[in-house]
Amino acid sequence: EVGIDVELASALVALGRRSRRLAGQGLEEGASTRMLVRAAELVHAGMAPRQACRMALMAPLTDDPTLSEALAAAIDASF
Repeated sequence: EVGIDVELASALVALGRRSRRLAGQGLEEGASTRMLVRAAELVHAGMAPRQACRMALMAPLTDDPTLSEALAAAIDASF
């Protein structure tokens, strides 16, 4: 749909799953499909995957430092 390769799409799906595991541990919900698509669009437009995920996923989900750190670790592990 966005025009990214299968490897990046798989990494985004895995990241979405990881973020959903944080739901109930202080995070109200994990990354939505829309957030993952937005990250893919940003990467397709030339942004680095880590930066795109931090912008499209981490910033909208939480401003809590501990949860942000956990999401950042998940992003770093994915890319």
